[in-house]
Amino acid sequence: MPQPSLVAVAHGSRDPRALHTAHALLDRVRELRPRLDVRLGHIELNAPLLDDTLEALRGEAVLVPLLLGRGYHVKRDLPSAAARARHLRVAVAAPLGPHPLLVEALRDRLEEAGWTPGTAVVLAGAGSRDPQSAADARRTAALLSERLDGVPVLPAYASSAAPTAPEAVRALAARGHHRIAVASYFAAPGRFAAQTAAAAPALAAAPLGDHPALARLVLHRYDTATRSLARPRTVFRPELVTA
Repeated sequence: MPQPSLVAVAHGSRDPRALHTAHALLDRVRELRPRLDVRLGHIELNAPLLDDTLEALRGEAVLVPLLLGRGYHVKRDLPSAAARARHLRVAVAAPLGPHPLLVEALRDRLEEAGWTPGTAVVLAGAGSRDPQSAADARRTAALLSERLDGVPVLPAYASSAAPTAPEAVRALAARGHHRIAVASYFAAPGRFAAQTAAAAPALAAAPLGDHPALARLVLHRYDTATRSLARPRTVFRPELVTA
């Protein structure tokens, strides 16, 4: 029996680097699982849109959001798209965060940017009004702090939530931290990633991009959600998955 198609779902961006980054990440996924049918769909702004990707498929599909927390897109947009694809059996996987593999990628991006032990970190993401999304960011910040030997890691946001990245930088400085880095809690380059990076007093890490750990995480989320397709009466609920 054929494996379900893996449909990676990106938000979409006017920054052309975002589409290139998504394709580079999915190339890594295909290298890890050569026989798996891997597709890309966007929520908005870029082709192919998710509905168009699903329309071209038959059989079963797993939507893996290239998103970092349980916000509106994961909890509303993706299940709605799955419901519209009546010709398919569709499962929706959990978002990429929080997870140790995501933290591995964040740490590596910081070290690539020149982070040194003892440097405090602002974990800068997009932001959401959904409290579960904020909880996911806090959990990722805690995991990253553990991975960096206990240095403070404060989550911050580009929109819809507080604190902003500049506010988080000032909060860490007020606590006596004179070396502060900004970790990019974004899957790809874009306006919000650039906006939060500009708040860095010294160094800012690159977005997660096509980091190898991210490719492994995409497949982990796919495999977990695929098991739900084997249970016809079970509805997989990504909003309940936190690791």
